Amino acid sequence: MSTTTVRAGRRTVEVHRPEKVLFPADGFTKADLVDYHRAIAPHMLPHLRGRPLMLERLPDGLGGPGFMQKDTPESFPDWVRRAEVPKEGGTVTHTVCGDTATLVYLADQACVTLHRWQSRTDRPHHPDRMVFDLDPPEDDFEPVRRAARLLGDLLAELRLPSTLMTTGSRGLHVIVPLGRRHAFDEVRAFAKDAADLLAASHPDRLTTEARKAARGDRLYLDVLRNGYAQTAVAPYSVRAREGAPVATPVSWDQLDDPDVTARRWNITNVLDQTAANPWEGVPRRGRALGPARRRLDALRRDAAASRAAG
Repeated sequence: MSTTTVRAGRRTVEVHRPEKVLFPADGFTKADLVDYHRAIAPHMLPHLRGRPLMLERLPDGLGGPGFMQKDTPESFPDWVRRAEVPKEGGTVTHTVCGDTATLVYLADQACVTLHRWQSRTDRPHHPDRMVFDLDPPEDDFEPVRRAARLLGDLLAELRLPSTLMTTGSRGLHVIVPLGRRHAFDEVRAFAKDAADLLAASHPDRLTTEARKAARGDRLYLDVLRNGYAQTAVAPYSVRAREGAPVATPVSWDQLDDPDVTARRWNITNVLDQTAANPWEGVPRRGRALGPARRRLDALRRDAAASRAAG
C-alpha cells in the first residue's frame, strides 16, 4: 500500500493510498481531497472549531458503501480532538476539528463530508444558529431561489439577519446567527412557526409536510435540523456526489445570478468564491429570539384573523 506524507500546520500527516479514486466519474482521488482540505482550511476551520462533527466516510469512494460515524474511533491519533456530549442513556464522543492537520487526517480516512452540530461543545444544548433547509421536489433550482427570497423577506420583517449557503446537493440553507440564549426546543419551535406561516401564505409552492408523499410538487421547508444532536453540512464541505460539489456560502445578491445553483462550486473552483467574502456584513454576534418571537406571533395572529374573515 502506497503512503505519502503531507505537512499540515505543525504536523506531518501520513496519507495512505493517495491515488485511490474517490469520485470515479471525475477521477478525483484521495490526494485531491487532501489538497482541497489543505487549501480550504483557512476558510473552513472557523465554521468547525468547537463543534461536534458527524463524519460521512466512503472508504471505497462513491462506488462503494459509505457510513455515518458519530463516535470517534479509538484508532484516531491522540492529537485529534474529541468532545464527549450527552445523549439519552449515556454519552457520545464526537470528533472536533480545529486545525488543518485534522482536516487532512479526516481526508485520509476517506471522510468526504463533515456534518456539524448547530451548537458548540461548551454549551451543547444552546445553538448559535438556526437553519432552514430548502429542499425542492426536483433537481430544479428556480423554486429554491423563489423560496429563499420569500423566507428572507419574512426574516427581515422579523429583524433577523440571515445568510445563505448552497448545500452542494439540490437546495439551500438559510441560516440565522443566534446568541446562544435559547435551548434547542425553543429555536426549533420558532423555526417551525415561521415555516408554517410562510407555507400557509404560499400553499401552492411551499410545505412543511415531512412526508414526501404528501408534498406533491411543493418545496419542503425543513426545520428539523434545529434539534439537539442534529447536524447540517458544514460550509465548504465536499458532498458525496459526482463532481465533488461543495456546500458554499453565497451572498443574497448572488441569489439572482442564474449561474448560481446548489452545485455551482466544487473542489476545483470554490476558492474563487471565498475571495468574494460572501458572508461579509453578517453580524458576528447572533440575535436573541425574544423580540422576533413577538413579531412572529403578531404576524401569525393577523394571518389567522385574515383566514377567519375569509
